[in-house]
Amino acid sequence: MGDVSRETPSEPPAPPDVARRVFSSASLPRVQQYAALLADAGVVRGLIGPREVPRLWERHLLNCAVAGELMPEGSTVCDLGSGAGLPGLVLALHRPDLRITLVEPLLRRTTFLEEAVAALGLDTVSVHRGRAESLHGRETYDVVTSRAVAPLERLLGWSMPLVAPGGAMVAMKGSSAAQELADSAEALARWGAGEATVHEAGVGLLDRTTMLVRVARGRSGQVGCADATGASSGSSQSLGKTRRRRS
Repeated sequence: MGDVSRETPSEPPAPPDVARRVFSSASLPRVQQYAALLADAGVVRGLIGPREVPRLWERHLLNCAVAGELMPEGSTVCDLGSGAGLPGLVLALHRPDLRITLVEPLLRRTTFLEEAVAALGLDTVSVHRGRAESLHGRETYDVVTSRAVAPLERLLGWSMPLVAPGGAMVAMKGSSAAQELADSAEALARWGAGEATVHEAGVGLLDRTTMLVRVARGRSGQVGCADATGASSGSSQSLGKTRRRRS
């Protein structure tokens, strides 16, 4: 596999006008560089499908950037199953105040991630090859995030042991987010989770907003499954109760 920076780039789609409202003028050029990497090396290496290239901005880059609404300034962030760097690399480009660890078990993906981090000059990002469980008991983070990795009930088991006191899991989900949250009530109780809400990110910016499930670490300070066998504008829904939150 060649170095990401040496791949012959194909032409990625131009950023839509809304990208200039989401990304700062300083960060947008590097986001465009990352889009070019995804459109070429990402496709060649099988990290994204070729049909995704025309909708890179709307479906992937902007979609991931607005997830930062639920990430406090200066947070440490763990991106589980990072794949091609979504959402972790986008968040790093959009929010240089975040310190991000990309967790991915597959070598071909971590190779791409390491090369992309170097090509983009992201000194706030590190790459860990392994599964989430390899970090359990070793590391914790203010925010543990993921995108299209697993159903929420299974995701809780991978994510919650990595959440630091006062932190939260923030999972990117689709239109079924509220139903997944409701269906995971028993799992949330087993993990002793704190407040669990659905947040709609990108309201007033994106035509297609991003649905996030945020699960706070419980106040007990103990994260573990009881069954041994086993910041910005938007709208939030907490187990059937809908309300507007202020940033």
